[in-house]
Amino acid sequence: MYRPGRIPLSAPHMGGHEKNYVQKALEDNWVTTAGPNLPGFEHDICQHTNARHAVALNSGTAALHLALRVLGVKPGDEVLCSTFTYVATANPILYLGATPVFVESEPDTWNMCPDTLHKAIANRLKLGKRPAAIVLVHLYGMPAKMKELMAVAHEFGIPVVEDAAEALGSRYSGHQVGTFGRLGVFSFNGNKIITTSGGGAIITEDAQLAEHAAFLATQATEPAPYEQHSQMGYNYRMSNVSAGIGRGQMEVLEKRIKQHREIYTFYKNQLGHIEELEFVAEPKACFANRWLTTVLLPEPHTPESIRLALEEENIETRHLWKPMHLQPLFQHHPYEGNNLSGKLFERGLCLPSSSSLTDEDLDKVAKHLKRLLEV
Repeated sequence: MYRPGRIPLSAPHMGGHEKNYVQKALEDNWVTTAGPNLPGFEHDICQHTNARHAVALNSGTAALHLALRVLGVKPGDEVLCSTFTYVATANPILYLGATPVFVESEPDTWNMCPDTLHKAIANRLKLGKRPAAIVLVHLYGMPAKMKELMAVAHEFGIPVVEDAAEALGSRYSGHQVGTFGRLGVFSFNGNKIITTSGGGAIITEDAQLAEHAAFLATQATEPAPYEQHSQMGYNYRMSNVSAGIGRGQMEVLEKRIKQHREIYTFYKNQLGHIEELEFVAEPKACFANRWLTTVLLPEPHTPESIRLALEEENIETRHLWKPMHLQPLFQHHPYEGNNLSGKLFERGLCLPSSSSLTDEDLDKVAKHLKRLLEV
């Protein structure tokens, strides 16, 4: 709920030109899931990521669902999945009647551990189960260790879907995340680094996968003078109006990345001296968009005690994601790891990171964190 004077965790931030694209869509009556903003937005995404193909959809979850479907994931299959993530990464696996096998993180990036992935695949093969896909996450905008992870995927011949919902603009070894696997997925939800109000996209080098995804996203409607359908589809296409917002947002993406990185640097400079307060460093080869600045709190402080104390000051913070293997929904699903993500969850907090925050806002957050932690 909106409260006057509230410092939000991650709020939408318009750049100014969004209304021009939206106004043109309204004037021309292109308000459905067709119109010039859709290919325009997809072109903008391809230009930024250097991907060959993009398909704009109505959510990042829809994008993950379609990515797995076009890879042929079916009921009874197993899909290896990062455990340290939001539930939207794992739910599409269930949509398809498949089973998620959760893989633990490594401590440098908090993303999927290559060694644990290798062990998980080997163990599934021993049980006679060959995973159909790997879904790995670039958590909070920090790129995963793609060189090592892709080496494991290639060794076993398992296709990779990159959940880059939080990581648009992040790079690994100079390449945009989302471009390493067979498909990459972005989210443009209202809390992401740029937004279309709600939306997502698939990127891929494979024209057939892109075409199939776009086909399924429009109810799998076949070319005919009447409505004809031979397979199940979905109402997943992005609207031309939302795509117009996206085109305006793409114009300021680099500026937003710079602002988010500056917010991380501010917090690090202001709070880095506090004993046992830990920030996530940027490993070699990684360039993070720093969508959210996250910290691990010193004992005896807990994320909930600090969250509630800051809430009293009208400052919004959030726990780190509760790992999927600890969620009641997935308690009976396979898991490989040492519960590192569970330990991070017990200590971690996301700080206000909106690019629209003022210097006064940031100073207020830092002041209250110092008051709470310097004891």
